[in-house]
Amino acid sequence: MKKLIILALGLFAAGAANAQAPIRLGVKAGLNLPNIIKDDGNNDFKTKVNPGFNAGVTLDINLIKGLAFTPELLYSTKGYKAETTFGDYTTTTSFIDIPILASINLGGSGLNLVVGPQVSFLLSTKNKFENGIGTVEQEIIEDKSDRFKKSLVGGLIGFRYDINNKIDIHGRYALDFQKNNEDGSNETPEFKNQVFSLGFGVKF
Repeated sequence: MKKLIILALGLFAAGAANAQAPIRLGVKAGLNLPNIIKDDGNNDFKTKVNPGFNAGVTLDINLIKGLAFTPELLYSTKGYKAETTFGDYTTTTSFIDIPILASINLGGSGLNLVVGPQVSFLLSTKNKFENGIGTVEQEIIEDKSDRFKKSLVGGLIGFRYDINNKIDIHGRYALDFQKNNEDGSNETPEFKNQVFSLGFGVKF
């Protein structure tokens, strides 16, 4: 996985180095509202949102009027909560997300459509189980585990509203196209991550 992250960082930097248009570096942060889409395995349970966050750096590379290339490098938390017969279960996953986005200005206003693929690299998983008796917590560093895929490909669509030439607000929906675990089992459910997010960005 480390090699994949290094490669992705290289692509991110190469996009900036080879661009023939004005480039602006920025930072962004926001609220994640993640849940999962269940597939095979032991999925006889209901899930709900497990709030998290995202934060990272962005590039804004103008291509032509109204169209920009806007890759990002983000730390993002995802996961879900589940209510079971035996107690409450929470899974929180940490990812490095690299959205490779196109930003399309709508009608010459501050409103932009953002859309494109996203590659996500799994860093760690934290599981917590709570009932009336006590709490059990477990943290798994995914480099040392073969339970789940270490990298996932997905897609993202949303909007960005430029309040001025430095500050924006944005909302998005991201979905993994791949399941976390193609093999699955009765113990380990298969699912796809989905995340609604709201946030703000600052360009320099």
